[in-house]
Amino acid sequence: MKKYLDLTKEQYKVFMAIPIDVPLQMLNLLKFKEKVEGTDISGVERYKEYMKATVPFFEKSNAKITFFGNAKFTLIGPQELEWDKVLIVEYAHKNDFIKMISTEGYPSEMRKSAVEDSRLIFCEASKK
Repeated sequence: MKKYLDLTKEQYKVFMAIPIDVPLQMLNLLKFKEKVEGTDISGVERYKEYMKATVPFFEKSNAKITFFGNAKFTLIGPQELEWDKVLIVEYAHKNDFIKMISTEGYPSEMRKSAVEDSRLIFCEASKK
């Protein structure tokens, strides 16, 4: 089964072409590595370090973590739970997200080293 750790150039181009003029949410589904390569620390521990390192980037982009918690049980779908954590982050504008992840020093490599597999899903609230 293919693993996903980073945005592809094609996905980036498609995302950039989507007109978004409302706040957006990014749904993160995360599966952590047992151990980070070349270390004695777990993926969970490295991800905690990553989250601490991202605080200044989140603050600068006015990002809000609206949910961070454990995936507990699958009600619809395979009973094998694929994801360790679920994270939802809200951004006021698409450019805030893009600027954050492309700012020099953003610790994306730290995230990649912690994660075995992931999904990052752009979500937009339904208009009533």
